[in-house]
Amino acid sequence: MGNSVYGNSSYENKSYKNKSYKNKYRRNILNSTTGKFIFRNFIKMLLLLFAVSIAAFALMTASPIDPLKANVGQTALGSMSQEQIAKLEEYWGVGKPPVQRYLAWFKDFVRGDMGVSLLHRQKVTTVIAVKLGNSLFLMITAWVLSGLIGFLLGALSGMKRGKPIDKVIKGYCLLISSTPAFWIAMLLLMIFGVWMKILPIGLSVPIGVEASGVTFLDRVRHAILPAVTLSVTGISNIAMHTREKMIDICDSDYVLFARARGESTWEIFRNHGLRNVLGPAMTLQFASISEIFGGSVLVEQVFSYPGLGQAAVSAGLGSDMPLLMAITIISALFVFGGNLIANILYGVIDPRIRRGGVVR
Repeated sequence: MGNSVYGNSSYENKSYKNKSYKNKYRRNILNSTTGKFIFRNFIKMLLLLFAVSIAAFALMTASPIDPLKANVGQTALGSMSQEQIAKLEEYWGVGKPPVQRYLAWFKDFVRGDMGVSLLHRQKVTTVIAVKLGNSLFLMITAWVLSGLIGFLLGALSGMKRGKPIDKVIKGYCLLISSTPAFWIAMLLLMIFGVWMKILPIGLSVPIGVEASGVTFLDRVRHAILPAVTLSVTGISNIAMHTREKMIDICDSDYVLFARARGESTWEIFRNHGLRNVLGPAMTLQFASISEIFGGSVLVEQVFSYPGLGQAAVSAGLGSDMPLLMAITIISALFVFGGNLIANILYGVIDPRIRRGGVVR
């Protein structure tokens, strides 16, 4: 009897050690695989940023806009001496080889020096700090609102497929997705700013007020229309993708079994729909950062909002190479960073993606 008990105890100890070893081995493999996954995507992001910088510089170099005529004017140039024109050409970089200009910019950028804005005559970092602060307030607000509202509308539409509420939500999404962002911005501006006069028509602060006299509520009030415009345009994409995913879940066998057990619509959504649709929705939400950035350029132009998008347009038309290059890199960093987070989240949620599509 004693030998039997001793033998069982020895067997249990060996079994426990084997399980502990296997769990430790699996954790090591998981951490190693996740680390390689993140590192691989990070290297891809750096290569893409480098390619974007070259493409942006090449497009600026090939631009037909003459920086002297665009910023000084044809009449003023006609009254200047050759020495003055030569100094202006040196200031705007006219006549320098493109490769030499790019290498000089790249060396300074790697060291953290983004240069001096040719239009604002200030450090690029100073200009971007102000513009980026305004744009981030808009984009974060629009990103959060579009994600939450789009997810709720998509989930509701998928759960109520074929019913009137589903048709209304789907019709709204199709209408908004086919409407340009600037047209929606102008429509909201006319309704709430011109006709009803309950919101300001543009800018980020009240006209004629000193910076020290501008309150946080003033900035929020001026940002409502641009943020709502960006939110409205971003809802449809999230909602339609969430709807399709929710429909697939509702047609699955385990949801059919849940209905056969008598679970209500809310219980099915809470127990089965939410956790299965939340992962793809979060991934899509981070990937939509590029759409928010692209839409902000048009929206800021319509509302004369002094953000990063309006600064990019001014820098492009004014041939301000240092400012435009910095804005391009920062914008690409946000966009690729969002895609990187989306890839990491999807790899964490679905191990098959992290392991290269091999199910183990």
